[in-house]
Amino acid sequence: MHPEGPADHRPRLIDSDSHVNEPPDLWQSRVPARYRDRAPRMEHFDEGDAWVLEGVKDPITFGLNATAGLPPGQMRQWVRWEEIRKGGYDPAARLAEMDADGVDAEVLYPTPRLSHSIIANTDADFHLALVRAYNDWLAEYCSHAPHRLGGLVLLPNRGVPAAVAELERAVQLPGMVGALVGCYPHGDLDIEPEDDAVWQAVVDADVPLHIHVSMINEMPGAHQTKVVGAVRFWDAPNRILQFVQSGVFDRIPDLHVVVTETDCGWVPYLKEQADDRFHRLGRGTAVVDRLPSDDISEHFSFTYITDHYGLRNRYDIGVERMLWSSDYPHVGSDWPNSWRTIAADFSGIPRDERDQILAGNAERLYKFTSRWRPADRELSVVRA
Repeated sequence: MHPEGPADHRPRLIDSDSHVNEPPDLWQSRVPARYRDRAPRMEHFDEGDAWVLEGVKDPITFGLNATAGLPPGQMRQWVRWEEIRKGGYDPAARLAEMDADGVDAEVLYPTPRLSHSIIANTDADFHLALVRAYNDWLAEYCSHAPHRLGGLVLLPNRGVPAAVAELERAVQLPGMVGALVGCYPHGDLDIEPEDDAVWQAVVDADVPLHIHVSMINEMPGAHQTKVVGAVRFWDAPNRILQFVQSGVFDRIPDLHVVVTETDCGWVPYLKEQADDRFHRLGRGTAVVDRLPSDDISEHFSFTYITDHYGLRNRYDIGVERMLWSSDYPHVGSDWPNSWRTIAADFSGIPRDERDQILAGNAERLYKFTSRWRPADRELSVVRA
């Protein structure tokens, strides 16, 4: 249900973290022939369809990555590809699904465990071929409606020169609005000065850098619990402090990092504790002289799906650093009733702050406003 209002006063709603469902032939049809026997492929099993990935023992299901709009009793890991909604891989269908939920624009991320298998692959040439195939497909998907669909360049992470080259190539493709890092570009989970070349290339491209939930450098496995990913922010504080304490922002002051699908109610605590450690232990020994909280406030944004505590403490987080997301079409999504959840979340919050969190901050980061067409002011979905 979308609240009503005059057409010129409908607020924008930008989903800063939604996902695609990669089609079964994405890598088989795009990687060089010498890699096709090794590339990700979808196979049929008695229980349903699943991805078969090099270096991964178990078939990787995708059912919980395509459950939006289903009642809980119908959400399951094993499904057939033909059963899922088409918007995950068909951009025309995606626009209709966005309209049904009252969403104007979306920033698109890959499927986590599938992308993790690419991020963790140690064969540098094969790894790069997989990354390039994904980036090319995503750009083609976004090119259907680049004023509403924003893709993130998946950065290679088996060498800094390859990461810089792929960013510079792929960020010029249609609809690409940022860069996504899953493992530090030089090749492991400890940030190094040599990665600065990639961060500088991100700044030169005038896009933000993104970390989705956590960094990873190991192959995924089958889900072993019914409550998948219950605590989303466990890795994020460590990555934030790696950037801050290594002095990245002193060397590259214009870098901005979006920490995605971790919510943000924990951010004030991190700022407080990082500053306390700085005052107690850091002065005279720290790489940087600024308070950690200053760097966090200036250089990071955070997406949330539902975070009542975060919204109540938005001034300590920074209203200008909060981004709404739906996680569509994953199990965390409220589609097609996102506005109903938003109405409850924002009860008592001033309209200007609501509009900033729901769209304004994303407009600034991803420049959707400059790419919207005039006709988009007449979207059929009515919002307040």
